[in-house]
Amino acid sequence: MRSIILMAGFCLLLIGLHGWSLWASRQGELDQTAISTENMARALASHAERSLTVADSVLAEMVERVEQSTTQPVDARRLHARMARITRTSEEVRELFIYGADGMRLATSLPAVLPGSNIDREFFRYHMTHTDLGTRIGKPIFSRSTGVQTIPVSRRINRPDGSFGGVAMASLNLDYFGKFYDSFDVGRTGTIILAIDDGTLLYRRPFNAVMVGTSISNGPVFQTYAKSGPVGTAMMTSRIDGVERLYSYRHLDGFPLLVATAQSKDEILDGWWMAVIKMSCVVVFAVCMLGWGGHRMISQLRVREALESELRAARSALELHNVSLRHLADVDALTGLANRRRFDEVLAVEYERGRRSGLPFSLILLDVDHFKKFNDCYGHVAGDDCLRRVAGAIASGPRRPTDLTARYGGEEFAIILPDTDSDGARAVAENIRCAVQALRLAHEGSSYGHVTVSLGVHTCDQADGTCGAPLAAIEAADRLLYQAKMDGRNRLVAGP
Repeated sequence: MRSIILMAGFCLLLIGLHGWSLWASRQGELDQTAISTENMARALASHAERSLTVADSVLAEMVERVEQSTTQPVDARRLHARMARITRTSEEVRELFIYGADGMRLATSLPAVLPGSNIDREFFRYHMTHTDLGTRIGKPIFSRSTGVQTIPVSRRINRPDGSFGGVAMASLNLDYFGKFYDSFDVGRTGTIILAIDDGTLLYRRPFNAVMVGTSISNGPVFQTYAKSGPVGTAMMTSRIDGVERLYSYRHLDGFPLLVATAQSKDEILDGWWMAVIKMSCVVVFAVCMLGWGGHRMISQLRVREALESELRAARSALELHNVSLRHLADVDALTGLANRRRFDEVLAVEYERGRRSGLPFSLILLDVDHFKKFNDCYGHVAGDDCLRRVAGAIASGPRRPTDLTARYGGEEFAIILPDTDSDGARAVAENIRCAVQALRLAHEGSSYGHVTVSLGVHTCDQADGTCGAPLAAIEAADRLLYQAKMDGRNRLVAGP
């Protein structure tokens, strides 16, 4: 009897362990998918924000050109050449238009200006009745020139007296977003959504042209967004097709758009169900075998638990090691800033991005004045502390996430400022110089009596082709830094 009770107890224990294992693996499968969808939503938001930033920059340029033409009519010929060049080099922008106050086309990226007024367009009427000058994302429309469905991104144009002077509009290609979204694996019944804040659907995978422009504000994603904030992940049932999916959504930081991606719960758990069937068969077999081989089964379970524990420990150690390696690869150990390797990578990327977009970027090289004298006077420990404090002051200068502050080597630092002209770079450099000076770090070897820095500021203008290779930008900034030192230190020298 005791043996039967013991065997029954082992069977119940095995069944309980089996159930717990299945539940844990199920949760693990859902958790891993949640991480995957969150990363995917982050990538989708970054892609959409980058695309809209391009359109926003183009529209700002077009509006500025038109509003500055106050003494003579708009040079439509030059505008057309510029707009055509932008659409040729930009995947996301399909067409560019400038409309007058009467809705007639003044300039376009198309080969010819089409006749007829666009005063009936929703985006045009909005700008007629609203004085805000920001970029607006409108409801999808069918292009009257090509018949293709596009997303209108527009800005109001003002006359010198502040009255309505027209609209600048960029048509974003829906196919551009579609091709990018199709590159993601969301399963057979997964979905990707791009919508305006008011719930207007711009794109949904799988694509259905009829749904573009409809409202999904009453759907589960927008309801969760309204309650939980700009970023979230939850299991929800779609009102469109009734499929239960694990959704991850993210609101864009700079634009009124929401992106979401989801994978079907059934597809997520397909592999888990197969594991359930297989493992359950094993458990049934194991229970039968317990009738004559209980002691072997106990031994097997102990070995299995030990292996699983070792595997978890090894995986945790490997993950911690990988995090440490990634940190060491990109960060300077002394100052906590990006290191030379990271600087070289970002400089190459920003150079290519500036070359494609035609936007300027600036580079600042700076050096701690008389640092060797500081080390000789106060010692290397104090010198390291000085570099850390100076690095903190330098890091307070750049404000945007895209800016990069790095330790270039020794007491020399570098700052990359994408999409920044010469005036902006000078302002950042002066803020850094003042911040270091405000530290009031005593320095007997300096004529100023405290630690100061000299800065060289170089701006690359990709639009007119005056900027050479990345190495040339470094050399130019270095020459300007040398000039600042020759001029007496504790100053900046800026060049083109």
